[in-house]
Amino acid sequence: MTKKRVLMVFPTAWDARQLERCRGAWEDRYEIIYGDPSDEDCAWDLDIAAYIERAAEQYRGAIDGVLSSSDYPGATVAGAIATALDLPGSPPETVIRCSHKYYSRLAQREVVPDAVPAFDLVDPFDPDPPDPSTGFPCFIKPVKGAFSVMSGRVDSREELRAFLARPATQEFMRDYVQIFNQLVGCLTPFEVNGAHFLAEAMLHGVLTTVEGYAQGGAIEIMGIVDSITHPGGSFARFDYPSRLPEPVLVRMADVARRVIGYLGLTDTLVNIEMIHDAATDRLHIIEINPRLCGQFADLYRKVDGVSGYEIALALATGEPPRRRRGGGTYRVATSAPQRVFEPVRVRHAPSADDITAAEALFPGTMVWNECHTGQLLAEFERVEDGQSARYAVINVGAESWDALDARLVGIRRRLGYDFVRADPVSDAGRGARA
Repeated sequence: MTKKRVLMVFPTAWDARQLERCRGAWEDRYEIIYGDPSDEDCAWDLDIAAYIERAAEQYRGAIDGVLSSSDYPGATVAGAIATALDLPGSPPETVIRCSHKYYSRLAQREVVPDAVPAFDLVDPFDPDPPDPSTGFPCFIKPVKGAFSVMSGRVDSREELRAFLARPATQEFMRDYVQIFNQLVGCLTPFEVNGAHFLAEAMLHGVLTTVEGYAQGGAIEIMGIVDSITHPGGSFARFDYPSRLPEPVLVRMADVARRVIGYLGLTDTLVNIEMIHDAATDRLHIIEINPRLCGQFADLYRKVDGVSGYEIALALATGEPPRRRRGGGTYRVATSAPQRVFEPVRVRHAPSADDITAAEALFPGTMVWNECHTGQLLAEFERVEDGQSARYAVINVGAESWDALDARLVGIRRRLGYDFVRADPVSDAGRGARA
């Protein structure tokens, strides 16, 4: 049997390890080609149009599919290369319409208006931007962001203007979105580029991620994951399966199917962040990410027996995905980011042997270490959610939520992270987290 060759563009920190864990399910059918650069090493001023043209020329006739778990720029680039080579995948304009939060909101409002909060476009370079129609407080976020960087609640006109005027905000709008602006300019007719924010009505409730896929006109829901947050809003855990009432889950799945179909996504995984307010029984879409969620892939494998990467490979090559429900080793699973909420120096980070030993405590456990001994963790404003620094991620499964909680305690203890409080000013010369 000839293996199908799949190009992974802008590979992320999740890809190689997640694919290795489910290797037995795909290695006799696929050959994975990891593109260069990685998602982490993508330069902010990369000529993305030239990159797409070179990749399409290099791999024409040499690959059977292309995919990415990279939100930006990977998902759009994968769609562009697939379209250029007539391979399965969503057209790049469709991908951008989903991930550009302003145009995505406009499309969502057409098909699921009750699931869309009030929103306004905000120009951060306007010296006197008007107050948002939502009033205050409101939630401000970039139309193209990463994690929760440059996002948060603002309570007044003065606070909004101060937020927009921050050097970090202006730098983000100038540098981070350069590639996105290239993609918008060369692949869409859109007039609003990435150097804008949205101001949205405040939402309350339980956060979830509804992950599914589209192929050949069919839309399937793979699973719904609960997003558990710390008191300040930073993500603490992602639990699968969701513990929301079944009628709410059915409604979420229906909203997801309707919006995926309306947007025209095809041959791709898509994850949609939603929120359910139990007090009003309202649900709203937070955002749409037209790609595989690499962090969650093994949660489905632990509970259902099929990794998200297995499904992504099938979709990328035009094959029907293999799906199961409840066929995994465990009943529940979680992905638990580990965080600090004040500037610290890493007094001890686990060695490779420590991580291997921690993973061996419970079958299927995966640990991603994101710091090293001696490192200063203090760049909260430019990293992820503005309130914390993530130093590791633990993915683990169990037979019950209580057992899972106990397993997390044991894994953390075996990893042995140790921190000491730090002064980011006096310690700045000793190296900060990028």
